[in-house]
Amino acid sequence: MQIKAALLMSVALASCTTLGPDYRAPGAGTLPVPEAYHGGQPGETAAPADLSRWWERFNDPLLTRLVDEVGDGNLDLAQAGSRLVQARESLVQARAGLVPTVGASGGAGRDFGSGNDRSSFNVGADAAWEIDLFGRIRRGIEASGADAQSVYYDREALRVAIVAELGTNYIQARLAQERLALARDTLAIADDNLQIARWRVEAGLVSSLDSEQARAARAQTAASIPNIEAAYAGAAYRLAVLTGRAPGTLNATLDEARPIPDGPDEVAIGIPADTLRQRPDIRASERTLAAQTARIGVAEAQLYPALRLSGNIGTSALSLGGLFSAITGGIFSGLSQTLFDGGRLRSQLRAQQAATEGALAGYRQSILSALEDVENALVALNAARARQAEFAIALEAANNTAILARTQYRSGLTDFRQLLESERSLLSARDGMVGSRADEALALVQLYRALGGGWDAGAAPTVERDDG
Repeated sequence: MQIKAALLMSVALASCTTLGPDYRAPGAGTLPVPEAYHGGQPGETAAPADLSRWWERFNDPLLTRLVDEVGDGNLDLAQAGSRLVQARESLVQARAGLVPTVGASGGAGRDFGSGNDRSSFNVGADAAWEIDLFGRIRRGIEASGADAQSVYYDREALRVAIVAELGTNYIQARLAQERLALARDTLAIADDNLQIARWRVEAGLVSSLDSEQARAARAQTAASIPNIEAAYAGAAYRLAVLTGRAPGTLNATLDEARPIPDGPDEVAIGIPADTLRQRPDIRASERTLAAQTARIGVAEAQLYPALRLSGNIGTSALSLGGLFSAITGGIFSGLSQTLFDGGRLRSQLRAQQAATEGALAGYRQSILSALEDVENALVALNAARARQAEFAIALEAANNTAILARTQYRSGLTDFRQLLESERSLLSARDGMVGSRADEALALVQLYRALGGGWDAGAAPTVERDDG
């Protein structure tokens, strides 16, 4: 009866005491979140659209296909998936602490000697159970659950980064192709100018200075082509690795030149609070804070007594038939308490409290970094669009100037230096126009990443809490 009473009392105690602070996510009023983005435009504060598949807004089927292949092929994501499995198994292991550990044993033997041969058999079982008097195990489960969620969000943050990197390299590959076509067109014009200059030198209309200048201009244009080809190859190789392929295996697919993909003219960025809910890295940081808070309870419970119950049951006999004729067993309870450890346990508690404060600071920092990312992306996007408008004017003027200079040079109305300057201006304007278009596309990718696009926020795990 005394044992039964002790067990009932232990179970009652285990269900009513949980040490440590109960976690509550920091409220909006305690976080450095403005009401709107500094670089936002009127109308951009509307609720953001679904960003989970933002790359489809560029209307480039190959880009969409490559992004879809990232989930199955990218090896960084595969590693992150393995870490997620480990974190979830750690949660399973933590939950196992709430139930007893049961073991069994059995044996058989035979003694020989002096005609006194005999057999022996034994079967036994034992169990041990730690009563969670002060919530150490439950807080550990809470921490492990938050850790698993944090690892999940880390994986999705990695997915967001990889998809953005793939989009960036795809745009850079198409930019290199357009620059390569531009350089080859310019090289053809330089060949034509060199031929004309040579004819005029042979005709005695100009000195050899014109032909030498034309030859130098042609060589400088030709020298730019290998660098552009190297930039294209680097982007193509990176795209292959991001999709889990060996470098070079995508070149046949990418070699067909296509224009730089155009993104949408407008992006509804919403308000900063929307970004906090969308970005997986911020969610991961918040879950890390929850895990560290729960571990305060684990550390605090170490300062209090621990109650463990154990028991065993067994039987032995000289024959199998009589194995269960006599069964013996026992049940034991033990209470342990650390009386002196030089302040180690209290130091661990203070260290965990400091770790939680650090996690809170890290959470706040992740918010500031996210806001900074969005603001920088907005500045880059607005700057690229402004540059593109100016380059459109410059390109038109430079093209008209080059046509006029070419006609005048053929007619002997101007010298080759004037023609060369007009050709350089045209090349610069054309390259600037192509670059500004690429910059706009790259800024859009940067903005989508900053807003947390590229993963399915609706499939995120729910916040679980095990109160025992």
